[in-house]
Amino acid sequence: QVQLVESGGDSVQTGGSLKLSCSASGYTYRSGCSAWFRQAPGQEREGVAAIDRDGSPKYADAVKGRFTSSRDNTKNTLYLQMNSLKPEDTAIYYCAAEPGFWCGDNWYIEGKYDYWGQGTQVTVSS
Repeated sequence: QVQLVESGGDSVQTGGSLKLSCSASGYTYRSGCSAWFRQAPGQEREGVAAIDRDGSPKYADAVKGRFTSSRDNTKNTLYLQMNSLKPEDTAIYYCAAEPGFWCGDNWYIEGKYDYWGQGTQVTVSS
């Protein structure tokens, strides 16, 4: 059984930084596509970043240059380093996994992923 557990969410001021973590059990990040999504109140869940089987990252335009997705294979943990945070980054952040597949160009599609974490709240105040 795959389980994903996010941590690291917090409240910060505009321009601050946070690093989210997602630890996995029953799944090895190198074996599939792994991604970060977020959902703000009243909005649909949107893809933020992904990291492919070979470690190559993908980013949504809204976070390019500010967010960095990475992983530690020895700890089997996914990370999202978020810098220069803005109030519009406020959301619940989720990690997601699709075992056995490459990310592809549709990495940002919610329905692509089989497993989800419970989410961690990020709040950015102005």
